[in-house]
Amino acid sequence: MLSVGEILKKQREKLSIELNQVEKQIKVRQKFLKAIEENNWNIFTSKVYVEGIINNYSKFLELDSRKTLAFFRRDYEKQEIIKFKSRVVSRYLTPETKKIVLTLLILVFLLFIGYFGYQLKLYFSPPKITILAPKVETFKKADRVKILGKTEKDAAITIFGERIYQNESGIFEFNFPLHKGKNELVIEVIGANGRKAIIKKDYFRRE
Repeated sequence: MLSVGEILKKQREKLSIELNQVEKQIKVRQKFLKAIEENNWNIFTSKVYVEGIINNYSKFLELDSRKTLAFFRRDYEKQEIIKFKSRVVSRYLTPETKKIVLTLLILVFLLFIGYFGYQLKLYFSPPKITILAPKVETFKKADRVKILGKTEKDAAITIFGERIYQNESGIFEFNFPLHKGKNELVIEVIGANGRKAIIKKDYFRRE
């Protein structure tokens, strides 16, 4: 009765396929494919790895993987002990696959470093303050002007010693009294990280 290795080798030769072609298609190194064909299980780390290779190899050769795996298990059970060597799984990867895996790992590492750096920048940076309105700086005969601004929702806003509260979107309002001539608005914001930001803006009242 044929062994699983003999079945695979016979089918491969029947299809005129070289081992290097199989290696490229199923991403398993030739030395392990050859070991499978020779029923040499001692170089593998475990039975599970052998079954995985046989499954993919069978499908590539258009064989019924259930039958070839059944042959393997039969041969396996005939032997009392198969000493699988303790080896790293990466040994089964082809050089091309290793490059892909390494590239992916490097990309993940760079993404992590970038994200971590971005978070550190946010943590150590002062809060941003944006004055949304008014768009003009000069007003005629206006006693006051409504200031509309935006900052972080967790920041503490102070204008001329008065605590101003923002909504969930970080939007805040302040009725800024205008006197004749130049009026300097000073907004002080302390972020959740304790960093302080100050923005100054001049508004003018003309008679």
